[in-house]
Amino acid sequence: MTAIITDVHYRMSLAAIRELGERKIKVVCCEREGAGEPIGFYSKYCAASRLLPSEGYVDALLSLCREICEAEGEKPALLPVGAYTIGELVKPENKEKISAVCGALLPEKSALDTLNDKEAVARLGRELNIPIPEEYTPGTARFPCVVKPKCGEKFGLSAGERYRIVKNREELTAAREHFKAITGGEPVIQQLLPGDGMGCSLVAENGRIMSSLCHRRVREYPVTGGPSSCCEAVNYPLLEDYAGRLIEKTGYSGLCMVEFKLDAEDQPRLLEVNPRVWGTFPLTRASNTGLIWEWFRLSWNRGNPDRAIPAEDRSFKAGKRMAFTATDLAAGAGYFRAGQKKRALGAVGDLLNPKVADGVWEWGDIKPAARYYKSLFSRGGK
Repeated sequence: MTAIITDVHYRMSLAAIRELGERKIKVVCCEREGAGEPIGFYSKYCAASRLLPSEGYVDALLSLCREICEAEGEKPALLPVGAYTIGELVKPENKEKISAVCGALLPEKSALDTLNDKEAVARLGRELNIPIPEEYTPGTARFPCVVKPKCGEKFGLSAGERYRIVKNREELTAAREHFKAITGGEPVIQQLLPGDGMGCSLVAENGRIMSSLCHRRVREYPVTGGPSSCCEAVNYPLLEDYAGRLIEKTGYSGLCMVEFKLDAEDQPRLLEVNPRVWGTFPLTRASNTGLIWEWFRLSWNRGNPDRAIPAEDRSFKAGKRMAFTATDLAAGAGYFRAGQKKRALGAVGDLLNPKVADGVWEWGDIKPAARYYKSLFSRGGK
């Protein structure tokens, strides 16, 4: 059995490469020319690597699937990691081409577009009785507040570039103009919530959650409100219920992470949905959820129904932590400068705690991490 994993310049891809490689699946790693350092190529679990042209990328990817299908007599499972690849694959003209050469767990384009749109997600939240942050117009905004485009990743924005926290009307005007210049549309203006960030990570098929894991953000970078630098697996049935409502309503198939933040009363409010592999994805491996295997299994079964793999029972490890060491140390320094010494010391403590998993470094497969850190430091930690 073969899995084709795309977009292996993302550090999150390593969790899937390692998980499937350990299960004796033949892993073929793919990257687009010019996309970034393909750190997945250096994993010992990468059985073959392919650098695909940017021009005609999807055709080249499907040609690879066809090549493997013809050579092995069975369709490979195609596991797209990045938003760009998923967006290209779900185009209606590619649907029959994909089913002919591989198994892929992909959403309908309408469902993907809905979950990628922050305004559409907010409307769904209201319709499904899922609490959302208060939303403002430019004239009614209360400060501080958050300004973010409806779908920042669609325009190539990194996680830290997809929002701005503004403290006054001048900053609000500047943030609106900034995002309008990039996207051509008016951004979303939302209440700034004071509590912890939370998430429900899942894989779904036809609107049904097949495997899930909830997490809490322990630290983030930048500390003013960035992506997770350290997170912890938690039991949180309410988040799973809220996420399930969204998934069922849209009929979604594939991976996604539903993001929440706690308000002043510690109640979760829906922020957005990431219908792709997300930043804290390695926690699903560290916590023994089996979510990655389920992603592969469902994809494989779509391509090879006569050789379907049965489902497995798996219990995850609540309380398990995962950190991105370099980012988390930077977060610790940021918390220290902000006067939050307890959280700063927590970053040091987790660094020294062997029970805290690293999202990139694994002693049994060190070459990808070495390449990642070399690339990280060569660009000044950006």
